[in-house]
Amino acid sequence: MKVLGIDPGSETLGWGVVEGEGLKYNLVDFGTVKSSPKEKFSKRLLKAYQGVGAVIEKFQPDVISIEEAFYAANVNVAMKLGQVRGAMLVLGELAGLEIAEYSPRLVKQTVVGYGNAEKHQVQEMVRLLLRLQKAPEPHDAADALANAICHFHHAGVQNRINIAKLKK
Repeated sequence: MKVLGIDPGSETLGWGVVEGEGLKYNLVDFGTVKSSPKEKFSKRLLKAYQGVGAVIEKFQPDVISIEEAFYAANVNVAMKLGQVRGAMLVLGELAGLEIAEYSPRLVKQTVVGYGNAEKHQVQEMVRLLLRLQKAPEPHDAADALANAICHFHHAGVQNRINIAKLKK
């Protein structure tokens, strides 16, 4: 299974591709799609859509794993992030990918063991779990990789539940 993790952002969108089975997985690649805050929001949204579209075309993932919406103090920020998420969900559907959504807290809990972990803690655990020489940077890409890793941990549980239901 190949999972594309997404950390949605309107200025910096992180992405990371992880491949493996069960709890054995390896890094394929990671990066960001950057946009200038001076650009119109619609142009930034298009850039994110095209950038992730190119990643999907290059790596052919099976699953897109994306953070669920979270509450932000600034309503405008929350709405923009929601629009970026929506564009990524549409892109995943158009590509025929399985779509998995996880709360930021669950991603941190799964990867770090603490739902309120800080950015540097997520980066370091991603480094350890993927056996990397150094922590992935920027943190947006590390968060995207954490999303992909989270899916490997939770997809296995869901598969076991589905198999158990079939045996009844």
